[in-house]
Amino acid sequence: MSARIAVVPGSFDPPTLGHLDVIRRAAALYDELHVLVVHNPDKQAMLPVAQRLTLLDESIAEAGVAGKVIVGSWSMGLLVDYARDVNAGVLVKGIRSQVDVAYESPMAIVNRHLADIETVFLLPDPAHALVSSSLVRQVAALGGDVTPFVPPAVARFLDTGARGL
Repeated sequence: MSARIAVVPGSFDPPTLGHLDVIRRAAALYDELHVLVVHNPDKQAMLPVAQRLTLLDESIAEAGVAGKVIVGSWSMGLLVDYARDVNAGVLVKGIRSQVDVAYESPMAIVNRHLADIETVFLLPDPAHALVSSSLVRQVAALGGDVTPFVPPAVARFLDTGARGL
């Protein structure tokens, strides 16, 4: 039997507890999980990709799911190209609302058409349903406490004065 491999793409700018919840649950469903920081040209990033990778690595390790999770980045070409390169048959996306469904559904259909790769949507834990990286960035930029919304590694990083990035 071949390994069940999935990819969880996102900007992770910064990683949130919602992201970590999706990663943890996806890791339980698949033999190998690639968590991929992807470049989104429609978003202005707060953190450089290298910092997001470090924060994801630390957060995943602290959550105890690091053994089967590979963290990487992708900025050239289509996401499905990466998925094919690692023999993944599934993309995993967390969805919080109808807005996410409306945004993600057309991409899922196109990805299936382009590369025969399915997309699995995971609903969030209700405790994280309203948390987004944009909200965390805004709260952090204004000096608010983001610890209820982010993994400890991210909270420590943001608390050390990294807000000015």
